[in-house]
Amino acid sequence: MVDVFSGRLLVSKDGRSVDPEEALQNKVVGLYFSAGWCSPCRDFTPILCDFYTELLEETQPPAPFEVVFISSDHSAEEMAGYMHSMHGDWLALPFHDPYKHELKKKYNITAIPKLVIVKQTGEVITDKGRKQIRDKGLSCFRNWLESADIFQNFSS
Repeated sequence: MVDVFSGRLLVSKDGRSVDPEEALQNKVVGLYFSAGWCSPCRDFTPILCDFYTELLEETQPPAPFEVVFISSDHSAEEMAGYMHSMHGDWLALPFHDPYKHELKKKYNITAIPKLVIVKQTGEVITDKGRKQIRDKGLSCFRNWLESADIFQNFSS
C-alpha cells in the first residue's frame, strides 16, 4: 500500500492526519468508493461498519484489515458529515486530494458503492468486496488474507 498512497496523507474519522505507510503496513486494504448522497452506499456502509468492527474489535489479535474511503461527495462538508454519521473508524483520502481521480481510473470505478480489496502492492484481490461481504460475511476475509501474501497469525 506504500506504493498506492506514497507521499500522501490520509485522514482519520476524527480529522487527524495519518501516515499511510504506518497505518496500512501488512494489512489487507479495502478501497471504499462511496458517497453520502448515494442510497446504495448508505445501504451498504452500515454492513461494512459491522464487518470492520467484528474484524478489528472482536478478534484477538485484531485482523490485519483497513478501509480507505475515497469520496464521491459533492463537498468536503458532505464527506465529513457522511463519515461522522455512518462510517466506521477507518481512514479516508482527503476530499481535496485530486489523487482520487487517478484511483478511480486505476481501479476502473464506474459506479458506487465499490469496495476494491487490494494487496500491499495495490494489486487487486477482488473488486467485488461489497458482494462478498453481503454473501459470505466474515468468512470472505480469510480468502482475502490468503491472497494478500501477509504473514500473520490470524484466526477467526
